[in-house]
Parts: sequence; structure tokens; C-alpha cells
Amino acid sequence: MRVSFLVYGVLYVVVEIVGAQIEAIGWPQLTALDVATAVANACLTVAVGIAVLVGVDVGGRRWHRSMLVWREERARLTAESEDESGTITVPSWRPEPLALPAGRPFDPAPGGDYAVPSRGRPFPEQPGRLL
Repeated sequence: MRVSFLVYGVLYVVVEIVGAQIEAIGWPQLTALDVATAVANACLTVAVGIAVLVGVDVGGRRWHRSMLVWREERARLTAESEDESGTITVPSWRPEPLALPAGRPFDPAPGGDYAVPSRGRPFPEQPGRLL
């Protein structure tokens, strides 16, 4: 019985749209092309309406399923947190700290890593010497 009401409603909308377009043209100037255009426009309107309704229905069902899964996950996490000796666990919003970079090798590189003045050159702090 629901299907018959739905079909009646769709046909009613099509007839109303076709009638409105034919009335806008006027009976004396009416051609077969005008009638075909009115019927095509009415069918397009009905098809877009059905597509919107189906999209809303599918989106609503997917949203409902995702909400059920989310609520079950929240209930599971709440039950797990209550089981552990009354402590409440809170997940951190901060990322894990990065690992420290590897240190330099224990043995110094060949030739030494440090700048050591040769014994023959004087330091600038010595009086009477210029660089």
C-alpha cells in the first residue's frame, strides 16, 4: 500500500509540473516539442528529488552505524578504565618524544677533532706579539 501512495505522489508531481509548463506556454502556441520538454523537465525534477532522498537515507544510515560503533568503543574504554583499581587513564595529546641522535664515535677522527695551536706559534695574549 505504501508503494501505491508513492507512485501516485510521483505521478501527481509529474502531471503538475507538465501542466504548469504547458499553461505558461499557452494552448494555442502548444507544439509536440513543448510537451516533450515539459515531460523531460518533470522527469528530471523527480529524478533529482529521488536522488536527494536516497542520498539522505544512505548518509543517515552510515552516520547511525558510525555512532553505534563510537558509543560501543566509548563504553568499552570506560569499562576497561573502571576495572583497573579505580584509576582513570587519560590518553596524552602530545606526541611521543623523538629519539636522541646517535653520539659521535668514541675514538677521535684521524688528525684530531680539536684545533690545537702548534708549539712554535705564539698566542695573541703574549705581550709584544701581533698576529
